[in-house]
Amino acid sequence: MTTAKQAYKHASAASSQAAETAKSIGEEVSDFASDVSRRAGEQLGRAQDMAVDAFDEAHAAVRRNPLTAIGIALALGFLFGIVAAGRR
Repeated sequence: MTTAKQAYKHASAASSQAAETAKSIGEEVSDFASDVSRRAGEQLGRAQDMAVDAFDEAHAAVRRNPLTAIGIALALGFLFGIVAAGRR
């Protein structure tokens, strides 16, 4: 009978330790996910800033050189048309 009680105590202790370990792992995963989320938000902000800057620069370039911009647009449209027609 003593052996059964000892086995029960060991099993109970192992169960408690497993629960504590699982809780600790859950907290670490939660902290990691929060850190990843924060960093992703920062990167998204940077990417948005870069996109706005690129748009502003392109807009200014078109304003400075409208004929060049029209020429580039026509050339790109022509190339796109050739590529699209070649895929048929």
